[in-house]
Amino acid sequence: MTREDKAGLLRELFDLCDRLPTWTYDANGALLGSNCAGEAVLNTAFSAFGCQAQMLAAAARGDDPVMLGTSLGLVWGAAFEKSETGDLQRCWVLGPVFYTSVSQGQIELGYGNYQGLELSLAWKEQFMQAAARLPIVTNVLLGRYLLMLHYCLTGRRLAISDLQLPSTTVPLPEQGDDGTASHDRYQIYASERALLDMVRNGDLHYQQAFSNSSLLSNGVPVSGLDPLRQTKTSITVFTSLVCRAAIEGGLSPEVAYPLGDAYIQSAESARTMDELRRLAPTMYDDFIHRVHRCRTNPRYSPMVQKCVDYIDLHLEQKIQAADLAAQLGYDDYYITRRFKRETGYSLTNYIKFAKIERAKVLLQSTRLTVQQIADGLGFTTRSYFIQCFKAVTGRTPTAWRAQADQ
Repeated sequence: MTREDKAGLLRELFDLCDRLPTWTYDANGALLGSNCAGEAVLNTAFSAFGCQAQMLAAAARGDDPVMLGTSLGLVWGAAFEKSETGDLQRCWVLGPVFYTSVSQGQIELGYGNYQGLELSLAWKEQFMQAAARLPIVTNVLLGRYLLMLHYCLTGRRLAISDLQLPSTTVPLPEQGDDGTASHDRYQIYASERALLDMVRNGDLHYQQAFSNSSLLSNGVPVSGLDPLRQTKTSITVFTSLVCRAAIEGGLSPEVAYPLGDAYIQSAESARTMDELRRLAPTMYDDFIHRVHRCRTNPRYSPMVQKCVDYIDLHLEQKIQAADLAAQLGYDDYYITRRFKRETGYSLTNYIKFAKIERAKVLLQSTRLTVQQIADGLGFTTRSYFIQCFKAVTGRTPTAWRAQADQ
């Protein structure tokens, strides 16, 4: 039996178990075949919602399968069949499915994020009818199906943490037929505890645990028809938990609470799912690194630690040694010498590095312009900010944001 025959048989089994739509596309994204009723409208949705382009980009990057999501809560999975020379031959696609129960109103609201699409009202009506017939398959189960398909096509075994996750999915409440939560609560609790322990320990090797947690739970199960509001609620709760874990790990409350408030405010100010989708991982990474710095520098004197805390809380200002001296009651000459001796950095360089780290967070998690970020971090001019950023990172802010968005 050829690998194509194996994959075809496996797709028949998927359809038997979950009525799972399956598709094949050629190397250019042209549809070769499908088992799906309403094929035309769902194939158009796959392209119009940007998932076809994401699939081809993932195939160009590597061989691992990818999960593709939209702000409607729809998810596809794609595995790739390649030649011995690495050329893409076919894309095998599972879905679309909803990863949790959704109402017609939630689909309508999610569709509103795609107002720029040049699609007719008649197409929208056909899509809404087709979407109402789609099955519900959790991310975990769809991921397992995708790993089996990948194995049939390549003979390679992967773990579920190796999957690339959906870039924009909505954390809607996942419910069973009786209306009760169908999450495995113990698994979610254990995963959450592991994530918070990593914050307390400042563990920089958190990526796999973070990915596994994303597959287990879709967020806070609040009710309502607004997916954007539900995502903001999830980020607020997650940020609050991470903030408190960071304090338990040694981060000063004077730093942790304002930082958490800033991320929550960023979530509240967001107007689209695209603005929100990187906020939680960026926030988590920021707190992890701050705790890591605290725990790896336990010999900082109280005075130097207060200097570090003051700098982190006043990055929007032009900070000078005289400011720290006034706050702490020490001579500015003494502060600069003591700071350099304990941290290994001059006060001026440390402030610059801290501002650039915050700029990187803002570039990744917001759509603020380079000028707005430069102004917000107290740089005298936009050109001086770019000069400092490039000196620290080796790239301009625009180039750094472009790579972070890939």
